[in-house]
Formats: sequence, structure tokens, C-alpha cells
Amino acid sequence: MAGRFLGKTLATVSLSVALASVTLKSLGRCSIAACSNSFSSCGFHLNSNMMSGSDGTKENSHNKARTSPYPGSKVQRSQVPNEKVGWLVEWQDYNPVEYTAVSVLAGPRWADPQISESSFSPKFNEKDGHVERKSQNGLYEIENGRPRNPAGRTGLVGRGLLGRWGPNHAADPIITRWKRDRSGNKITHPISGKNILQFVAIKRKDCGEWAIPGGMVDPGEKISATLKREFGEEALNSLQKSGAEKRELEEKLHKLFSQEHLVIYKGYVDDPRNTDNAWMETEAVNYHDETGEIMDNLTLEAGDDAGKVKWVDISDKLKLYASHFQFIKLVAEKRDAHWSEDSEIDCHGL
Repeated sequence: MAGRFLGKTLATVSLSVALASVTLKSLGRCSIAACSNSFSSCGFHLNSNMMSGSDGTKENSHNKARTSPYPGSKVQRSQVPNEKVGWLVEWQDYNPVEYTAVSVLAGPRWADPQISESSFSPKFNEKDGHVERKSQNGLYEIENGRPRNPAGRTGLVGRGLLGRWGPNHAADPIITRWKRDRSGNKITHPISGKNILQFVAIKRKDCGEWAIPGGMVDPGEKISATLKREFGEEALNSLQKSGAEKRELEEKLHKLFSQEHLVIYKGYVDDPRNTDNAWMETEAVNYHDETGEIMDNLTLEAGDDAGKVKWVDISDKLKLYASHFQFIKLVAEKRDAHWSEDSEIDCHGL
């Protein structure tokens, strides 16, 4: 089975590319306007060691995946110091807690069976039927029949709240528009002098944090379909609409999601639900309504996993779920929008 037994060389490669954030190479003074539409030409790259928190300070890239208690439980992870996160660091006394939520063990259609079940033979690092078990960060190791988190130790084994062993794929649609005054003119920030960008944010029911509306990719589903479906369900409450309302909504969403877009990030996400054997990966995509006309015809209404939904001004003062802060920062920089009141912001990393 491809990728089931991979050696130390692979471990080194996996750890160098499995990341929780995207960072910027030197861009001078953040002049994204000078870059072309290609991310490669703007110097976007992956950084395996560092990411920044909402306060802009440097921290280990595998931070939220080590927090306790584990979401939705009282389970405390084994503590993993920064210097022991990497698998290449010897730690014979490492004793992670085993935990898989009851809701996952109940065997819903979106969850794998336990590894120990004889009828379960997953094809890790491959497309396994309709289930995508390939990581967007490359091959990952399998140890004792279980996938190993490519970003390092989390202090917890099993799957926690995640349904799949290995990568659990999600999609995050970032819907933006320019903030405008009553006359329809773009509003600029008084200090940075840049136009203020807004995005649609939801307040998650599970943890109460503000986030990008998004969700899991269903087996066999295209990412583009997930992006549109999740935005409709969480930001427009499409699940509760009548047949006629859904058809009208679908037409408006098609116009929004069929336009040119920017893939902001693809890969591993530093998420509090991650474990040593199951982790979140996402594709974050920005759909921008330049004139605001499309979104003006759509009424925001929280639904599904969202408790609230609203337009939020983008700036470095945001406090967001998981790695969403980094995604939003990249959107602001790519759109050359206001981000920080510090005009001399360092763009050598997030």
C-alpha cells in the first residue's frame, strides 16, 4: 500500500512542508500592488517553524493543536514543550492521552471506523474511493497502522472530534467587499491611507469564536462546490429556505462564485481539534465583490453551525478561530487593503 511505511528521510521532508501558516518573503513595505496576480511572483512561501498570533508575535506553528482541554470535553492533553513538537526529536517518555469523541465512535457516515476493525483497510496517502486521504502538504508517515501528524506532536492520540484518520479536508470561502459610505464611495483608513476591506464572518456555535464560514468537504465533492455550499448554509441559512428561495439563492451564489478568485492557502491548519493521528487541512479561497452589487442583493442570515453572521472590517486587531487570522491578513495584503496602523509594518513574515 503506497505510503504505508515511510522512513526517516520522508519524515524530514514532511516536517519541512507541513505547516500551519503561510508567510511572506521580503516584500519591501508591503507593496502588494507591485506584484502580479501570481502568488509565486509575490514571493508567497511556506514556513515550517513560525507563525504569528493575533497580536502579531511569533509563536510555534503548532500551538492551537496543543491546547487543553480538548474542544467539547474535559480531556487534558499531555503537555508538549516547543522543543519536543518535532517527531525527529527523540522523546522516549512521550505518553499522549488517547481520546476519540463518542460522536465519532458512534459511526456516523462522515467518520472512519476504528483502525482496529478488521474490515477497515484505509489507503493512506491515496484517493481511497471517494475519500481523499492525500495531504496537501505531501506524504505523511504511518506508524503502527496510524497516520502521524506531519506538523508534530499534539499530546493526544486518536481522532478527537475529527472523523477521518489522517487529513480531514475543509474549505473556507472568504467573501470580501470594500467598505463604503452612504454615497457609495470607498472608505479609506485615516492613518494607513488604504481602503478598508470587509469580509463575511460567522460566530461559531461550538466555541463562540468569530471565523470564516466554511466546513468539511464531503466525499467525492469538488472544493468549489464545498465553498459555495458552506457559505450558503452558514452565512445565508440556505438549509431553511423554501424550494423557490433556494433556486433564487443559487442563481445569486452562482454569480458570486463563478467569478475570478484567489486561492489564499492550501494545506495543514493549526486547529484545536488536531491530534497525533488526525488533523485539519483546508483550502481558503477569496471571492471579492468589487462593486458590492452582488452581496447587496444577498441578505446575511446565520444558519447551520453559525450562531451569528456579519460584515467585519479587516485589520490586525481581529481575533479569529484557528488559523483564520493568517488567511485574512493574506487577503488584505493581496488586495492592497488596510491592515495595520503601523505604516512601517514588517513584511518578512506573519
